[in-house]
Amino acid sequence: MSDQKLNFLILDGISGVPLGLEIAEALEELGHTSIHFDCLKQRTRTFYGLRSALSKALDRHAHRDGFYCLPRLDESALATLIARSQPDVILVIGFIYKFFSPTALRRLADRQGARLLLYDTDSCNLYSRRREFIFFIEQELPVYDRIFSFSKVTTRFFKDTRGLDAVHLPFGAKPIPTNEGPKTHEVLFVGSGDLRRIFLLEAIRDHITVRGNRWGRNAPLISAPLNARIDDRPVWGKELHSLLGSAKIVLNITRTDFYGAETGVNLRIFEALAAGCFLLTDHCPEIAELFSVGEELETFRSSDELADKVRYYLAHDEERERIARTGALAFNKKHTWKTRLSDGLMHIHSSPGVGANLAAPSANRIT
Repeated sequence: MSDQKLNFLILDGISGVPLGLEIAEALEELGHTSIHFDCLKQRTRTFYGLRSALSKALDRHAHRDGFYCLPRLDESALATLIARSQPDVILVIGFIYKFFSPTALRRLADRQGARLLLYDTDSCNLYSRRREFIFFIEQELPVYDRIFSFSKVTTRFFKDTRGLDAVHLPFGAKPIPTNEGPKTHEVLFVGSGDLRRIFLLEAIRDHITVRGNRWGRNAPLISAPLNARIDDRPVWGKELHSLLGSAKIVLNITRTDFYGAETGVNLRIFEALAAGCFLLTDHCPEIAELFSVGEELETFRSSDELADKVRYYLAHDEERERIARTGALAFNKKHTWKTRLSDGLMHIHSSPGVGANLAAPSANRIT
């Protein structure tokens, strides 16, 4: 890989999770400069709510089956940011259309002479929203020089169906200090409410502890014993790390839309392994390609198999702990953000248009 040092501007569209900030930190560890811009924390356009509602109404009248999204942020702020930061590479995390016009971003990147890249982290969440998904793939994706996607299935769709320059880049995580304290939870699930998740969790409701949001809205679909084990609040950061370390088994269940697309390698998998946890996750081909099932983590294919494996591993401490240790070793060797981005940077350096070498790196945050 080239030793060229690059100046990155990271436009983070999903800063509700720490992924974008962790990527910025890993790039700095690799010797590059990085400015992290949190799109969700910026001041919206004047009278944004009123203007957005009016624009949507007018567009719906003109294009009944279309989708319209008025960007929340002013283009002049983006132009100032790019002019000030002088990036070689502009990396969008998740999406940009909710904040800035994709075509405006492309124009400003060209003016700067910067490569424009996307790390697709959320497109599976759009599958059930047909009009918005079509808008995303037609209006946003074509503006990028290259798209990195967390999902092998989605990467194939972007390349083969849409003819886009796409590269598979799985998620990673930053190393998390191992919690050596007592394991106070038998099985822990952290995530939002989802019908598929409810059905599977009912099979192990006597063992599970659930933490996450959007469970209250699904209360009529949840049994009283399971509902009593749910804390309907999101959790991130140090509190999440402590919670993961307190569980004998960390359970991952893929959301319905992701599972339907035969992809399930979400961020929780890497966070659990980074924390040294025993991980039990639903099976998909991508899992078996990245990890040694039965040695680094365990998988299940049905609610019956989930219940069987929960009972088995709760009763076999040594085997469970051995798999957890092996999984942590595999994570530290192959799946940290630093390692993941070392691979990803080869795909940036191999493409034309990357700027010249920069001065000594520095860390910057715009929040």
